Amino acid sequence: MLSVLKKFLFEEDDDASERLNKSDNEIEKKLQVAACALFIELAKADGKFTNEERNYVINHMTKCFKVDDKYANELMRLAERRVKESVSIYEFTGEINEHFTQEQKEKLIENLWRLVFTDEKMHAYEDHLIKKVSLTLNIEHKKLIEKKLSVKAEMGLK
Repeated sequence: MLSVLKKFLFEEDDDASERLNKSDNEIEKKLQVAACALFIELAKADGKFTNEERNYVINHMTKCFKVDDKYANELMRLAERRVKESVSIYEFTGEINEHFTQEQKEKLIENLWRLVFTDEKMHAYEDHLIKKVSLTLNIEHKKLIEKKLSVKAEMGLK
């Protein structure tokens, strides 16, 4: 998508377009890893990363990024490594802020709430981390709560 827009705007030749496609693919991969890393960070916030949570993340990555299971599992491995090496969530939210629209960031928060409630309860550490993530993504607290309530209703939780 980025390369098509750049080619249209700047009327680039095929060699330049090929370089942009590689650049776009690298950006897309970074965004995928950053989003996946946020899911992993949140899943581990309560001190355990269950198989149910892992499966949710993999299924969400395949659906969201339209990739196969093999790619989603590789994405998980890359993201887990990045999480271990990271100093803070800002490494991931910074990438997302740079390239996601506000609507995409709100959808991400909504899906993070779905992850939180996969076990039908919310741990205080999960609550704290999702608030921190939403703050760094410039999502209003009102919108965060709106998404939370929406997901809880969707899942039949009180």
